[in-house]
Order: sequence, then structure tokens, then C-alpha cells
Amino acid sequence: MAKPKAPRRTLDSYTVKHINKTIRAGDCVLMRPSDPSKPSYVAKIDRIEADGRGANVKVHVRWYYRPEESIGGRRQFHGSKEVFLSDHFDVQSADTIEGKCTVHTFKSYTKLDAVGNEDFFCRFEYNSSTGAFNPDRVAVYCKCEMPYNPDDLMVQCEGCSDWFHPACINMTVEEARRLDHFFCENCSSEGQKKLQSSHASRHSDMKVFASIEVPSV
Repeated sequence: MAKPKAPRRTLDSYTVKHINKTIRAGDCVLMRPSDPSKPSYVAKIDRIEADGRGANVKVHVRWYYRPEESIGGRRQFHGSKEVFLSDHFDVQSADTIEGKCTVHTFKSYTKLDAVGNEDFFCRFEYNSSTGAFNPDRVAVYCKCEMPYNPDDLMVQCEGCSDWFHPACINMTVEEARRLDHFFCENCSSEGQKKLQSSHASRHSDMKVFASIEVPSV
């Protein structure tokens, strides 16, 4: 008669010795991919468990998908550090954890002064079976009507308050950075009148949707 399996127990925390980091439920981690040529997988820990002796530690995770791993693939507005929280749950050995990371909300990510290798952001949940996203629509900007990509610089029209990519208004990024005022084609006539009547100085409230510098890996 086969021995019954020893019951496994849930751990509040576990120190991954080869990286000297302590993990807990709710933490986001980088996990070793099966193909070493691919980037680390990103996952959120749901539960940590071990056998009765505290060994054979497993982590129950919920995977984040990168845009290129989704059914629709990577699109122009997807940031280089963007991931989607999926409905794909899994159990992995704690030994496959390569490090801890932070998955920010979209809003908090755009406020970072600098982005590290362990920083990511998520603005969508993703259904891995159907390819559907939640939310299924987001605000769009510019003449190209694309969602905001935090990797790209944008400038704001002082008339309509819409944001524009420099390339979409026949401008280089360097030219956009030097702008004191900007009015889009639809607002340019009225905008010029406003500037002339106010005798605006060069030190203006011109707003630039700055891109975030992402470190190369």
C-alpha cells in the first residue's frame, strides 16, 4: 500500500537563498524562462507552500504576459516595460525565481523619475483564452488616435489640451523639447491671437508629456 502524501503547508514568507531575497504572497517576481534566450517571466505570487519538513518549496503564481506573448502581439502604444495581468495561474519551484520586481499602476509608473530593470507597469487585465482585455478601451491622443505610450515624448496643445507626438506634427523630438508654446492646426489661429494679446514671455507653462528613460538590458 502506497504511503499517503505528507500534507503541504502554507508559508508566510520564504528566503530564496541563491538571490538572498525574502518573498511573500503578493510580491512580484522574475522567473527563469524555459528558453534562456527569452527575458525573465513576470509573475505575482499568490501562495507559498512547502512539504512537512519545510523543503520542496513551491510558489503559486499568476502570470503577467508581455505584449508579444498576447494573441494580438505588441502594438505601437505598448510600452517597453508594459505587462498584462493574466488569468493564467501556475505552480512553480521557488528555485526558478531570479529576483523580485515591481509592477506599478500605469499612473504611478508615469511619475517615476527613472525606471530600473525591475520596474514594470500594468494597465490591462488579459484573458489568455480569448485574447480579451479589461478595460477594453482607453483614452487615445494625437492625430494618430493612439493610447499613450510612456516611452514616447508628447506635447500638449494650449488650445484644446490634446497631446501630440512630435512626428505626427512634422517635428523632431529635439524641436518639441525646445517649444515655449504649442497650438495644433485646429487651434493655431486662435492661439496666435492669445499669445499676441498676452505678450507671453519665453518662460511659459508649456506642457511636455515626457518620455521615461528605460535602461537597456
